[in-house]
Amino acid sequence: MEVEVSIEDTRIDKIELQAEDSTSLWESWFECWVTNLKSQLPVANTYELSLRLTNDDQIRLLNHQYRHQDKPTDVLAFAALEVDFPTNEEMRSHQPLYLGDIVISVDTANRQATAQGHTLQTELAWLATHGLLHLLGWDHPDETSLLQMLEQQAVLLKLVGLVVNL
Repeated sequence: MEVEVSIEDTRIDKIELQAEDSTSLWESWFECWVTNLKSQLPVANTYELSLRLTNDDQIRLLNHQYRHQDKPTDVLAFAALEVDFPTNEEMRSHQPLYLGDIVISVDTANRQATAQGHTLQTELAWLATHGLLHLLGWDHPDETSLLQMLEQQAVLLKLVGLVVNL
């Protein structure tokens, strides 16, 4: 199974990132995570998603436009799949199955990493897993479902050698 990740860094005031902005690192993480979650996905040879690293100003605009909340947020996910998304077998075998878009504010991630006492890399991965789960249909309308989602995020981070304390 292959996962194609398109990464766009649209921040004007780029905070220096180290390994966390490496395309190959993101691709390997998403491939690991999608492989672990494959039972929750329609069968396909290749999956595709986009990851956009941005700043608070840009994510605030998206948050306002799509969620009617005029404030920055840490992560937004725009799922391309609907429940019971119909695809034929031939299409799935020749074209990547597009999962959707994840947008992360590096400004907010940086503040949250400091507050949580872990690295920016860990926080970005944490937010990416949160966005990925939303792309796959996970949601957290109540405390129980939020805890399940956070536990799954911790499992996914552990798969790539990162640890968070819940």
